[in-house]
Amino acid sequence: MKIIVCGAGRIGRNLISYLSQGNNDIAVIDTDQRRLDEVSKEWDILPVLGSASHPEILERAGASGTDLILAVTNVDEVNMIACQVGAYLFNIQRKIARIDSREFIDPLWAPLYNEKNIPIDLIISPDMEIADAVYAIIRTPGASSVMSLADKKLYLLSVRCGADCPMLKTQVRHFEMAAPDLKIAPVCVVRNGKNFIPNADFTLEPDDEFYFLVQEDEIEDALHNFGKEQPANEKILIFGGNQISLFLARRLEEDDSITSCRIIDEDFSHARKLASVLNNVSIISGEMTSDLILEEAGLDNVDVTIAVTLRDKENLLASLIAQKNGVGSTISLVNSNAYNNLVSNLNDSIIVDTSSVTVSGILKELRKAHLNKAYSLGRGFGEVWEIKIDKYSANINKKIIELELPENSRVCAVIRDEEIIFPTLYDRLAEGDIIILFCSSKAIKRVEKIFS
Repeated sequence: MKIIVCGAGRIGRNLISYLSQGNNDIAVIDTDQRRLDEVSKEWDILPVLGSASHPEILERAGASGTDLILAVTNVDEVNMIACQVGAYLFNIQRKIARIDSREFIDPLWAPLYNEKNIPIDLIISPDMEIADAVYAIIRTPGASSVMSLADKKLYLLSVRCGADCPMLKTQVRHFEMAAPDLKIAPVCVVRNGKNFIPNADFTLEPDDEFYFLVQEDEIEDALHNFGKEQPANEKILIFGGNQISLFLARRLEEDDSITSCRIIDEDFSHARKLASVLNNVSIISGEMTSDLILEEAGLDNVDVTIAVTLRDKENLLASLIAQKNGVGSTISLVNSNAYNNLVSNLNDSIIVDTSSVTVSGILKELRKAHLNKAYSLGRGFGEVWEIKIDKYSANINKKIIELELPENSRVCAVIRDEEIIFPTLYDRLAEGDIIILFCSSKAIKRVEKIFS
């Protein structure tokens, strides 16, 4: 696929990193030569210096033969114009734009985005999506990640197994015997940086990251059985004042279960701006590692800290400080692979990989199979797809084993007439079924062919 990425900043780099894993021809446009030099050193891309909203710049990037344009600069108007120019002058069929302004993404203005006005096929707001991902974790204490599927009938959760996890050394086939109220479908396991699909003989070990599917009303029981039952998060402390913390704080303001929320930011102007738009959140301006500031923020009396600055090192350091001060749950945003070793030393700290969240927002447009929803897991080791078996599907009435899925992929669940089924290999698919499927990054192309 030929792709133009407009913007080589934080969001653009996340997308370029993921897209480079496939057989894609990528051109990158940015107004900053330094950024272009950095991405050119790391990935095989065509760098183009200039504004993505200018036709001649898009032409230099090869827009005439491009399949997809990803306009993700930090200026909404540039992203909209880039899609418009790409569609009208170069006939680019698939257009995705990053739009962060609440005014532009207000449902009131939805009719603006169509082929007659501003031809954008998909609007993404990565900062809002990251805030939503963090909020879901806050609302599900004990889970490391929370993703909804099938109109929230089913959830994909992950937990990090501690040394005291009750399910350690229990074979998957005996999960229900060890915990009769545990109703889950195993998806995959990450162990020592490698991922695999657990078979019936598989047993969990300490530090495993275990992904599984569970119905909404079974989440609490599932977390209890994995030793992850925790009290509700009511007192929140956020490190970093930016768009992510703004979107998150607004969600928390609307949540009656949250009794207090504070934000620390070192930039006085950022803090002042947040204070002007947030009503029930305390804003503190000062150094995040200062004992005085942390005391003012009440670090010793919070349920969870969330570090959302745009600098990985500061986020991880803030979480370490919080852990040493007795905070039971910490959440850190991480962008770079360079901190993988440090991340493994953060004990039970929850890591939110911004790259996976950002990529998940566009996966439906990247895959040849028609997907209802898709998520990228971890650092791109695999994907979970939600697919509807429509009347044109060649897979109707096939047994799952007859799909001939690659070894490192699995149909984990089937939703049929509102019923959720955790199928065997010998169950048949029917028209109208919604299936939840996991495939590793190496299996994506083969699985696409089966469902395209």
